[in-house]
Amino acid sequence: MQLIQFQLAIPSDKFLAVYKGQAKTISVIARDGRRIEFMADKVRPFLTHEGVYGIFEMKISAENKFLSIKQIV
Repeated sequence: MQLIQFQLAIPSDKFLAVYKGQAKTISVIARDGRRIEFMADKVRPFLTHEGVYGIFEMKISAENKFLSIKQIV
């Protein structure tokens, strides 16, 4: 299992593309320098009226399968 930390700053108007079906994935540089890509719906629980902002920690399996995500800041 691996823990990957990354920061997101997605305004609500940009996240709207997910609801419209125009965007399905998020690509971000993790704190350790790796580029990670994941389904945008994974951060939907953290969406506010302002958007999705914060530092997150994603848990992935040894096979690079998504396990969980939580907001840490």
